Formats: sequence, C-alpha cells, structure tokens
Amino acid sequence: MEADNALQSATLRTVTWRLIPFVMLLYFIAYLDRVNVGFAALTMNADLGFSATIYGIGAGVFFIGYALFEVPSNIFLHKVGARIWIARIMITWGLLSASMAFIQGPISFYIVRFLLGAAEAGFFPGIILYLTYWYPAKARGKAVGLFMVAIPLSAMIGAPVSSVLLGVEGFGMKGWQWMFVIEAVPALLLGFAVLAYLTDRPEKAAWLPVEQRDWLIRTMEAERAGIASDHGHKSLKTALLDEKVLGFAFIYFCVVMGSYTLGFWLPQMIKSFGTMSNLQIGMATGVVNLFAVIAMIYWTRRSDARQERVGHFATAALLASLAFGVCAATLTTPAIAIVALTFAAIGIYSALPTFWTLPTSFLTGVGAAAGIALINSIGNLAGYLGPFVMGYLKDTTGSYSSGLVIVSGLLAGGAGCLLLLARKKNRIGAMEHAH
Repeated sequence: MEADNALQSATLRTVTWRLIPFVMLLYFIAYLDRVNVGFAALTMNADLGFSATIYGIGAGVFFIGYALFEVPSNIFLHKVGARIWIARIMITWGLLSASMAFIQGPISFYIVRFLLGAAEAGFFPGIILYLTYWYPAKARGKAVGLFMVAIPLSAMIGAPVSSVLLGVEGFGMKGWQWMFVIEAVPALLLGFAVLAYLTDRPEKAAWLPVEQRDWLIRTMEAERAGIASDHGHKSLKTALLDEKVLGFAFIYFCVVMGSYTLGFWLPQMIKSFGTMSNLQIGMATGVVNLFAVIAMIYWTRRSDARQERVGHFATAALLASLAFGVCAATLTTPAIAIVALTFAAIGIYSALPTFWTLPTSFLTGVGAAAGIALINSIGNLAGYLGPFVMGYLKDTTGSYSSGLVIVSGLLAGGAGCLLLLARKKNRIGAMEHAH
C-alpha cells in the first residue's frame, strides 16, 4: 500500500509539472485576450463614441459565438486529440484578437467579437476534458484549481501591462489598438508550441517513466469503467439530455455572471471611484486579483484534502454574493467598495474550480466531451447577458448598483440550487462518495 501511494504521488507530480504550468500559460493568454477589451474600453469607448450599452453588447456577443460552437468543438477535440485542436483554436483566436485593433464602429466591433468567441469555443472545456484523461477524480480539484488560477493571474499581471500599453502610440495607431496587436502575439506563438509540446493521452506519454505510465493508464481505465457502470453516461445523447448536466449548466451560469462582471467591468468601476490614472487602475485591479489567486489555491487544496465539493462551492458562491451586495450598497465609499470587490473575486475564483470537479465525476467518453461543453456553453451565455445588462443599467440609472444586485442574487440562487440538488436522492449525493 505504501509503495502504491508513493507511485501515485510520483506519477501525479510528474504529470503536474509537465502539463499544468503549460496549460495555465495557455489559459492566461486566452483569458487575457478575452477580457482585455475591458481595459481597451478606458480609451476605446471615447475614441469610437461607444456608450456603455454598445460596449456591453460588444463585450458580451463574444459568448454567442462561443456558445454556438462549444459542443461541436469539444467533440472534435475528443476525436482528433487535444494537441491538434488546441493549436488550431489558439492560432485562429490570436489572429482575430489582433484584428480588434482595426474595428471602426459598433458593427465591426460586434462582428469581430462574435468571431473571436467562435474561434475560442472549445478551449476551456477542452482543457477540462483533457485533464480528465490525466487525473483521477480525487486529485482533480487541485489540478483544475491550478489551471484556473490563470483567470485571476491574467488580471493581476495583465491589468498593469494592458494599462501601460494604452499609453503606446505610433504609426497612426492608438494605445488600445497596440494593446490588441501586442497581446495577440503570444497566442499565435503558443499555438505552434502546443503542436510540439502537448501529449494527447497517457498512452503516448514517452516522458513518463514506464512504471508511472502503466499505473496511470490502469487507474484511468478503471475509473472510466466505474463511471460507466454507475452512471452509464458514455453516449452523446444521454449526456446532453441528462437533468444533472442541465442543472449544472444553470449553476455555472450564475457563477459566470459574477466572473465576467469582474472581468469586463472591474477597471471601469474602479475608475468611477475617483481620478486614478490608467496605470493606477491596472495596479488596483492586480491587487484585487492577487488575493483571489491565493484564496483559489488554498480553497481547491482544502476541497481535495477533505474530499468535499458541494459545501466548498456553496460557501465560496455565497461569499461572492454577499460581497457584490455590499459593493452595490457602498459604491459611494470607494475604500469599502474595493474591499467588497476583493472578497467578490475571492469567492468567484474559489467557486469556479470546485464546481468543475462535480460534472467531471460522472461523465465519460464522448458524453464527457459533449456534457462539459454544454455546461460551459450555457453557463457562458452569462458572459453575454452580464455585460449587456450591466451596460444597459449603467446607462439607464447612472450607477453600477442595480447590476451588482442582480449578480448577487444569481450567485445566491446558484449556491442554493446546488445545495437543493445535493439533497435529492440519485442526483449529486452519490458524487460526494465518488470523490
């Protein structure tokens, strides 16, 4: 038993050092290219005459293209392998992200953002699916958590960088245009790096010692067989029509509303607090996300150590709900509002990776590819509705408060929904035992 534990620890450590830093880097760039429009808006909106509503529609229409192509993209990944498909995604989104520099008005803004969403569709659920090939369920929380640390890291590091790039001008281009071009280059370069570095499955991992590779193959095959026996979710149809999949999609929708409220509006909310420079706004955004990074790592490790998921998710989501509510009530007191936004970030980014340990515990095969993608695509429709609703309410009321109250309510609803489902026989209770 001791020898088996040592082999397990050594194998997962090797896999983690090989894969997680690289996929974190990929997601860092992906998320930065997705939400850097939030920093561009600090000057782009004035240059192009965009209202908050126009900006909100353009920021959110990304997720229409994203949702439409999510499921087919993940099925393609399952069939052709992560290496080729992730490389394709990164190269096409890099080209489209750079083209954001050349938009001329609302229509071109909407078109490019839609195409960017279609190009990136499948990346996040593809990596979540990919990690299920390499990590047993009981170790998956930490792995997903480390991968998703890239979200707050992209804001923590990307925010100051983006704010600096806003000051770059030359060759007839404004700072926001240079920001889009420069921040697209890493996506293009990493797309080609994926072809050389990523390994599709443990069976092809020549970099794993033979004993470790054999252990991992046996373990993952046994787990997939157990999932199929317990749940039967191997087919595309059963996964897409399963009530748990649809329930998880709603819960994820609620969390994503909070995530993109921060991703698209945090810089502008901080700007509304006073006369801060773009660099100061970037630094403040970075500090908020630094605390989120620390909390995210701690919370996923705690969840893995205790093998408990539902309570960890609900606690984090309710913390974010409370924090958004406090922020809505204290927008005229910047110090309190920024502290509240920090706790909102801590709650959101602690809830996200904990959430993904649940659906991946009962989906397998092509059903996993489709189910994970469906949950993510429906959930990410909040990425469209969130920016649109926030922008519309900001134009209508002159304040961010109403939008923040809606986000607060949805987060509380998502946490309550999961707790309710967890009490129902044959719904989620069995998943706790699977971990």
